[in-house]
Amino acid sequence: MNLQREDLKGKKVLVFGSGISGMGAVKLLWDVGAEILLYDGNEKLKEEEIRKKLPEGCHCQILLGELPDQVIETLDLAVMSPGVPQDIPQVERIKQKKVAVWGEVELAYQMGRGTVLAITGTNGKTTTTALLGEIMKAWKDSVFVVGNIGNAYTSAALSTRDDSYVVAEISSFQLETIVDFAPKVSAILNITEDHLNRHHTMEEYIRVKERITENQTKEDFCILNYEDEVLRKFGEQCPATPVYFSSERRLPEGIFLDGDRIIMKTSDTETEIVKTGELYLLGKHNYENVMAAAAMAWYAGVPAEVIRRAAMAFKAVPHRIEFVEEINGVAYYNDSKGTNPDAAIKGIQAMERPTLLIGGGYDKESSYEDWIRSFDGKVRYLVLIGQTREKIEKAAHDCGFYNTILADNLEEAVKICSEKARKGDAVLLSPACASWGQFDNYEQRGDKFKEYVRRMMK
Repeated sequence: MNLQREDLKGKKVLVFGSGISGMGAVKLLWDVGAEILLYDGNEKLKEEEIRKKLPEGCHCQILLGELPDQVIETLDLAVMSPGVPQDIPQVERIKQKKVAVWGEVELAYQMGRGTVLAITGTNGKTTTTALLGEIMKAWKDSVFVVGNIGNAYTSAALSTRDDSYVVAEISSFQLETIVDFAPKVSAILNITEDHLNRHHTMEEYIRVKERITENQTKEDFCILNYEDEVLRKFGEQCPATPVYFSSERRLPEGIFLDGDRIIMKTSDTETEIVKTGELYLLGKHNYENVMAAAAMAWYAGVPAEVIRRAAMAFKAVPHRIEFVEEINGVAYYNDSKGTNPDAAIKGIQAMERPTLLIGGGYDKESSYEDWIRSFDGKVRYLVLIGQTREKIEKAAHDCGFYNTILADNLEEAVKICSEKARKGDAVLLSPACASWGQFDNYEQRGDKFKEYVRRMMK
């Protein structure tokens, strides 16, 4: 397990990839005294632009385009950014030369200290990670929330102590390149089809996700979704002690939703963690995220009352069914992260009020009929914007939903909804489309929605 930080001093280390993860790795390696070669296969990149992103005073060598064998032969270690596929020729040649290959998560783990709590899964990782981070911060002083959530693990590793807790969101790309990485408590939230352009088969995607438990023992714990058939089966051979969560049934042991109560049940105790009505988070999928975070905290030793208070105070991460404001009895929610129909279905299913729904955007050649059918009588008006507005309107009419309004832009859509809404309604931005064309990204779209809503309060 963890090397001493001085063990990399003077070692020649290749960092593969010049993005955020690569720069995080470079800074860590520079801080521990390694000799660094920063490599990127994109020969069109400009060395001077990359140098501007380097840590102050860092004099690492930069190599773009080809990676010669004579360079590989000088290396002690290669550190891979998550965006680098493991089956490309450069990586294959590094492995053939018997150079140790780590991912940036492995590098951070080796150089870091403390107890690691790690979360993976296809959906819900960010919300679960953010909530678990808040629970742990309510209990301990030294807590770091890192990984795929947007804060590179490598940027925090050298600040960790033996009494620290590291809460890490880990993607399948990051799990490809672990070696000794061993969380005390892990979680696999769910597995649905994703990233097959990288992993090629569903079987390989599942195998990589399950690697989060590879170095755990029965003294460690893995939180698994009982309602996911793949994960229920995996629990039978999981190296860690499996703990299940379920939103559909009471479990003899584990954490489950019982009516409106989230219950933690062990062999000799049954503890109510929180009632769903006490949460800011909405929807069954979010209750599953709460159960997973609560179970991870419980098995890390956090008292139930600390878990309860933190869960009750937690608000959705930005752009994921995020409560914005209530104005004149109308609740406004930002689900700009609903960039495809499947994600947007979860958004509408989470609504507990009659809803005015804003949809539309860039056309990714999706079909929208399943989304329309999921309205299930909740949606009073569907206000449409962007490139797909006529396409979605036709799909809605074909499905028998006729309360559609076309708007020229998001600002006009918010205005229309505010005029049509009645006290007790919700207005939900959950577009089922990407933001491109009108916005740079879904974050900018969500921020604009919040700006337009709050402008109505003045």
